[in-house]
Amino acid sequence: MIQYENIQKALGVDIAISKRMAAKILLWSRLYLDEAPWLKDDIKSLSLPAAISTEMTRLVTMELKYNMTGGSLASFLSGQFQKVYADLPRYVEYGCSTGGLVFKPYLEGDKIAVDYVQAGNFFPTAFNSSGQITACVFPEFKQTGRKLYTRLEYHKYQDNVYSIVNKAFVSNSAAITMDNIYSLGSEIPLSEVDGWADLEPYVEFYHATGSLFSYFKVPIANNIDTNSPLGVSCYARAVNQIRDADQQYGATLWEYRSKETAIQAGDEFFQKNRNGEIVLPKGKERIYHALGDVTGKDGAPFFNAYSPDIRDQSFFNGYNRIIQKVEFNCGLAYGTLSDPQTVDKTAEEIKASKQRSYATVKSIQNSLETALKTLLDAMAAWAEIGGLPCKGGYDAAFDWDDSIVVDKDKEREQDRQDVSMGIMRPEEYRAKYYGETLEQAARNLPEPAAVEE
Repeated sequence: MIQYENIQKALGVDIAISKRMAAKILLWSRLYLDEAPWLKDDIKSLSLPAAISTEMTRLVTMELKYNMTGGSLASFLSGQFQKVYADLPRYVEYGCSTGGLVFKPYLEGDKIAVDYVQAGNFFPTAFNSSGQITACVFPEFKQTGRKLYTRLEYHKYQDNVYSIVNKAFVSNSAAITMDNIYSLGSEIPLSEVDGWADLEPYVEFYHATGSLFSYFKVPIANNIDTNSPLGVSCYARAVNQIRDADQQYGATLWEYRSKETAIQAGDEFFQKNRNGEIVLPKGKERIYHALGDVTGKDGAPFFNAYSPDIRDQSFFNGYNRIIQKVEFNCGLAYGTLSDPQTVDKTAEEIKASKQRSYATVKSIQNSLETALKTLLDAMAAWAEIGGLPCKGGYDAAFDWDDSIVVDKDKEREQDRQDVSMGIMRPEEYRAKYYGETLEQAARNLPEPAAVEE
């Protein structure tokens, strides 16, 4: 991470991330990359953080559909958003792993591209009363030989005015690693760096209605820094159990290695080559152990078959219990990562376990939908700033589905009955199953059939 003091000195702003929070973000990132601090030769990573993030993302995004209606602006945004939609699973996984992700759109000719900035690579400086980021610094790095070029892009939204500051720096002692402390070096003109020459050092937009970036936050209460509006990793509360699982699995592997069948015998039981050297059976060198010219207590040549019982069942039972605790602390149903054969399977128990997963997934979906709608607003604002030829408003609807816990066929049949009884309005039914807003659904309802006189 870039050193906070450098940003504060360069831009005159305070970073709204505590040192404790920054350390946790770095830890979550390392866990995701299989670089946990407890890993060593006899303790290997089970890649549980990556597996948890992948599974959570799969449950959140696997049935996502969106629908956009309106004028030419809606058509334009739909086309630009299609790439975001295609990339969403990968970047939502990154966001789940470290607690959040920033979608930062920008003009690229007559199109709008989107940068995805992971936690640890953006630095909030201000929040509003709703916990939304209103000012943030986005560093960008370029390395040429031993020179490290850094660009600090500072966004600020205040009193309907949106300002963007760009500053460039160069350091002659570059060493880029995630946890390194950078020295920004000397400030230089933007024009000295390829790709940054066309950027304005300072620009203001008036009559702004929101930020030109969007923050997706994992909606778990932050028990690392209760004063911080930043999100926490989806496995933040399971770090200790993830460590225990890695260690327990390492102990299980050692149980197998230490109790491998072995034949321990004196040299006279083995063949020898012309030089008198022991020749072990090819491909079975790990089984046979030549002990030299040794004898047993009775004076006979020594021979021992080592084949003790392996306590694998008790080891795996302990391991599985730890994994179930990981699932519980991450809001996942039992059997998601643990052995599903050990999970009680009455209908009510399955439903309760799935309900925990559903509640977790639904809250993440709600947070992601808010972030995506804010992203679309920012993309629409950039289209206006760039003078792109698209007019009118747009209406975006997201359909996430909830079939991980609900029998959709039964639910739909029940809703049809509710419509026929007049308990549910037709536009509500259409909005629910066709991925439309209520306004879109009301417009798209078929005209009533004419009654013949």
